[in-house]
Amino acid sequence: MRLPKFKIPTYASMRIGPKFLQRFMRIWPPYLGAGIKPEYIADDGSRSIVTHKPNVFTRNLVGTAFGGTMLSMTDPFFMFAGVYGLGKEYLVWDVGVEAKFVKPGRGKITADMQVADETWELIKARTANGDKYLHWFDVEITDEQAEVVAIIRRQVYFRRKPQFIERPRVEAATPR
Repeated sequence: MRLPKFKIPTYASMRIGPKFLQRFMRIWPPYLGAGIKPEYIADDGSRSIVTHKPNVFTRNLVGTAFGGTMLSMTDPFFMFAGVYGLGKEYLVWDVGVEAKFVKPGRGKITADMQVADETWELIKARTANGDKYLHWFDVEITDEQAEVVAIIRRQVYFRRKPQFIERPRVEAATPR
């Protein structure tokens, strides 16, 4: 007996909007357990604000936010911005991260991730012929005094899907 093939749905195939995503991610087990709260996601995905307040269950041995939690605060949002900002014509994937922890994260910390329109134009230009493009996005995580706690860099992969690449037309030679 053969089992039917089942394709696992993705966020892109399900057409999940940013507002639904914002509500869903507040109860998504990894974020809920870590105390991470997506506070705002713009309709076009170009801006996301995520907060975290360490508590007895989510702080480390010295009473501050875990470095891994700060990385998680920024994890999918630049990728989501790419999906919403560029649309179904592009493959978008989180591929790298760098972090510099500047000071201990005590109290409420905030990551305000923004993507400018010029960034989308750059990505479109670099991927127009189907080439891959790796772009670094930077975000500062700040505390309640607006002091930088960490600087996170996320690298995202972009490539225009083959079926959307415009190829130059080759005119057939006409017999003489």
